[in-house]
Order: sequence, then C-alpha cells, then structure tokens
Amino acid sequence: MINFRYHVVTLTAVFLALAVGLVLGTAALNGTLTDNLNDQVGELRKSNEQYRGQVQHLTSEANKKEDFDRQLAPRILAGTLTKRSVLVLALPGADDKAVSGTEQMLGYAGATLAGEVRLTNTFTDPKNNDALSDLASAKLPVDIHTTLPNNADGVESSSALLAAVLVKRHDAVSKDSRTTVLTAYATGQNLIVGKAVKTPAEAVVVVGGPPATDPDAAKRNAAAVTVVRQFAKAGQTVLAGPGTSGQGNVIGAVRGDSNLTATVSTVDTLNLVQGQITAVLALSAQLSGTVGQYGLGDGASQLLPASG
Repeated sequence: MINFRYHVVTLTAVFLALAVGLVLGTAALNGTLTDNLNDQVGELRKSNEQYRGQVQHLTSEANKKEDFDRQLAPRILAGTLTKRSVLVLALPGADDKAVSGTEQMLGYAGATLAGEVRLTNTFTDPKNNDALSDLASAKLPVDIHTTLPNNADGVESSSALLAAVLVKRHDAVSKDSRTTVLTAYATGQNLIVGKAVKTPAEAVVVVGGPPATDPDAAKRNAAAVTVVRQFAKAGQTVLAGPGTSGQGNVIGAVRGDSNLTATVSTVDTLNLVQGQITAVLALSAQLSGTVGQYGLGDGASQLLPASG
C-alpha cells in the first residue's frame, strides 16, 4: 500500500529533478548568452576602433588643410591691403585665436594694424545703459564735430562716439581726444585696448562671437548689432565670426537686415584659417566698392570674394 511518506518522497524527487533541470538549463542558456554578448562586445569594440581611426584621420586631414591654408595665405593676400590702416574690434565672446589669426592675415596683406579694441560684457549689459549714456555725453571731445544719437540707448551713443575717435574722418580727431575717450571707457571696464591704437583706421574688422544666452541675451545680442551699425556708418566695416547659428547671432542678424547688408560685408567661417583669409579679401573688396556675404552659413552668397 502506498503511504503518505511515499508521496512525500516522490514529490520531493520530482521537485529536485526540476530544480536540477532548471539549474542546468539556465547554466547552458547563460553560457550561450554570454558567448553571444561577448561576440557583440567584440564587434562593437572593433567598430569603435574603426570609427576612432576615421575620426583621427579626418582630424589629421583638417589640421593639414589648416596648415596648407596658413602657408598659402601670404601668397594669396600679399599686397591686397598695402598701407591701409585697419582696426580690429572684438565683440564680447570673440575667440582670441580668431582675433590673432585675423591680425596675422592683415599683416600678410600689407595692412597697418591701427589697433585692437575688445568690448567687454559690461558694454552690452543692459544694467550699464545709463552709465554708457553718461560717458558718451561727458567724454565727447570738442574736436569731434559730430552729433551723437539723441536717445536713451547708451550702447548706440557710446558706439557712435568710439567710432568717431577710432575711424578716420575728414576732420581728424586729436590723439589726446582719442586717448581720453578710450581711457574713460576702459576705466569703466567697458573695453580693453588689446593693442595700442596708433592711428585712426580707414576700415574696421569686427570680430563676433557666439550669441549671448543669459537672461539678458536678447538685449545683449541686439547691442552687438548696434555696435556694427554705428561703425558701419563711420567707415568701411567687415563683420566676421564663427558661423550663423544660435538665436540672436550677430552675423545672422546683420544678414537679415537689408540696410546693413548694403554696407557691411560678413564672413561666417572665421574659426578657420580659410575664413580669416576671406575676411581680409572681403575688406579689400569692400574698399574697392564690393560688399558681399561670404562663407557657409545661412545668407552667404559665395564662399569668398571673386578675384579681380
């Protein structure tokens, strides 16, 4: 007769068999999965190594292209701006390498660097508007026979004043007047004179940076356009920077203004040696009467000015 103990033993044996089967089956399955995962990881590792090699190759090519352009620049630019005095005006956020690279290209072209002035974030700060307005009215030299914008826009009036003392005019501004104005704005931390301003400029290269993104970005970006507009009124002006992307980008804003594109040339590849060369060629073309929008970004009509 089958007793209760028999049933217990039988059921126990069955469950043990199931447990052993599950363990063995899981081990076998895990072994297969592990092998498959190892194979996939190996393939991914090989792919990553290939992609890394491609990136290194492309980086090397780009660096060689930059070196090629840099070595070719003196031949391309020689004589294009001989004895022309050019001011480099850097907007807030302008890249140091772009500024120095542009100045190097101006040297290859035979230009005289009239000076390097860098506007600071303080200059475009909306909270500094009243201080700028006061500076502009207080520091207007008697030998500047011009009328500043009659409004409450401190950036506009200050930009007009700076343009008046930095750009060559029929009624020349004295060196003392220029020094007085620049010192006043530098003391207020509105600008930095990177390289001494030796002479008024016949033309200006304005170096832009990426658009502002802080809570006051809209006003700061509008201020950058105002600076460009006031210098364009004073003399031949080229605006150059690294691309046109980002809300409030100064190059994009200028290209979207038909009044400005009639008088201001733009270059959107200044982060490249190619763009620094183009900026100098654009200035040369503008001094000869041709205004253009150059580069790869939105609104560019061609890569560089036509030779001629």
